[in-house]
Amino acid sequence: MRDLEARREKESKVPLSVRLTQAGLDWSPRKFMIVSAAIAAAGFAIAMLFGGGLLAAGGLAFAGGFGLPRWALSFLKKRREKNFLKALPDAVDVIVRGIKAGLPLFESIKVVAADAPEPLRSEFLAIIETQAIGMPLGDACARLFERMPLPEANFFGIVIAIQQKSGGNLSEALGNLSKVLRDRKKMAEKIQAMSMEAKASAGIIGSLPPIVMLLVYLSTPQYISVLWTHPTGQLMLVGCVIWMSIGIFVMKRMINFDF
Repeated sequence: MRDLEARREKESKVPLSVRLTQAGLDWSPRKFMIVSAAIAAAGFAIAMLFGGGLLAAGGLAFAGGFGLPRWALSFLKKRREKNFLKALPDAVDVIVRGIKAGLPLFESIKVVAADAPEPLRSEFLAIIETQAIGMPLGDACARLFERMPLPEANFFGIVIAIQQKSGGNLSEALGNLSKVLRDRKKMAEKIQAMSMEAKASAGIIGSLPPIVMLLVYLSTPQYISVLWTHPTGQLMLVGCVIWMSIGIFVMKRMINFDF
């Protein structure tokens, strides 16, 4: 568990290439930077085209070139992790049944790699390919956490690594792991259900200002257009975006629970 906490602290410092792999993208960091720069240039050009001013154009370029690509990267990573967690307990059960039927661990992993849905299939194929080039199976399974930074993936790697080094009843250990994974999934669903009211309230509060702004623009555009045509209005608009972002961040931290 200490090793897991240490890895969590280093997770925010992982290179961009690793983050792209964790999100399931085969892009190079250079391609990601080029796409981010293109989005930033497009945002700057659109803001200047509609007369938003240099300050508004710079803010839109920063949000489009820096914030949007990284938000999309985080979204893809979380979606991939969610799909992985959804299929992992069943994959562990398949391995347990294979071991009880007399199959070696490596062959049982091959069965999972052949039949499991993505992204579990690609991750177990990576384990097979890594072991095929000479790395011990325990170390190959332990590296799963680098591509899928989840406690459940770390648990799986630790169980396999310990069994490979010290022996023991692997089917029983993996069976207990499957039970733990399913219990953690039930706990996550329970927490999600309990925090849904707070998340809905946060979504409503966060969406009210832009909705009101849009309605005012549709009814009296000349009244609200001062916000992006006058320098003082542009400054106020940037300040509002910053404060709204801080408020949304605080609300998100308050309703996200770790377990």
